[in-house]
Amino acid sequence: MAGMIEIEGVEKHYGGFRALGPVGASIAEGEFFSLLGPSGCGKTTLLRLIGGFDEPTRGTIAIGGAPMAGRPANLRPTNMVFQSYAIFPHLNVTENVAYGLKRLRLGGEEERRRVDEALVQVELAGLGSRMGNQLSGGQRQRVALARALVMRPKVLLLDEPLSALDKKLREQMQVELRHLQRQIGITFVLVTHDQYEALGMSDRIAVMFGGRIAQIATPKEIYQNPASREVADFLGGMNFLTARDIAANGSGFSADLPGIGGISGRLPAGSDPAAAGAAPVIGIRPERLRIVWEGETADRIIEGTVADRHYFGEVTNLVVDIEGQDAAVSVVETNDFGADDIPVGSSIRLTCDPDAFVFMPG
Repeated sequence: MAGMIEIEGVEKHYGGFRALGPVGASIAEGEFFSLLGPSGCGKTTLLRLIGGFDEPTRGTIAIGGAPMAGRPANLRPTNMVFQSYAIFPHLNVTENVAYGLKRLRLGGEEERRRVDEALVQVELAGLGSRMGNQLSGGQRQRVALARALVMRPKVLLLDEPLSALDKKLREQMQVELRHLQRQIGITFVLVTHDQYEALGMSDRIAVMFGGRIAQIATPKEIYQNPASREVADFLGGMNFLTARDIAANGSGFSADLPGIGGISGRLPAGSDPAAAGAAPVIGIRPERLRIVWEGETADRIIEGTVADRHYFGEVTNLVVDIEGQDAAVSVVETNDFGADDIPVGSSIRLTCDPDAFVFMPG
């Protein structure tokens, strides 16, 4: 795929404070790309630099092969949907969507055609006469999208556009937004601090900390093979296990885990277990640990004690102490077989798949 956005060596300084960079990334045409990270990591700063609302201190940004240096936001092939939506309450839906078109002087018939087309795209056809202050949260979000799409940008920038919605509506709009992106085929760049939102919507994710990009990969790759302990801990939660006698074996490794036994697993690209020192760390996701119920057998049995229990409806999160491990492990089990009824303080047997372990660099 051709690169729609090329970011090279970009930094942003505010006085003596470096808020971003240096960062670099190539975002493909038609890609749904997410910038994910905690508050203050630089993701919105980078989005604003792409959109032309700020200029980088150093580095270059090109969109569609054209350098963007010195080009203001209104002359870039981008449009942004802000977190607040900025819907005008005194205008109706049609007037809100058509607001940006006025400066193009298209003529009434072409303007109406483009507004109607945008309203169909966001499933608001027939609501053009409804006033901005009469819209639900989901409808306001769609109007903001239509107002951006009606300008026919090459790139749509989204600054946490779903954060103000309740959980159910937010999940619904995640599905609709992804469907819309596939339908119209333009490049989307989303800023979010919600790991599940990024995992569920993106073609690729850039995870950011402290103004830098820690890893860029597909959702599956970044979840299963995090490039660092920081990425693993932020994205979905990870158990970090004390290891000893670790050794590389091609693209994999072997190690001994106190209380668990000998294991093997995969090495992230560029990782070197020999550089881990005397206290290497192995990761395993909570859902990869499973309860061995009474009467069941497993190739590996891990003995533990339930230290705490958290009920989440369809699943229960058990906190389990394993002798020899410095920290308790988290185990996520569906409640089909009674995980929600296991009392705190009881003994428990666990098992896991042989390929569940990953070496944690850094």
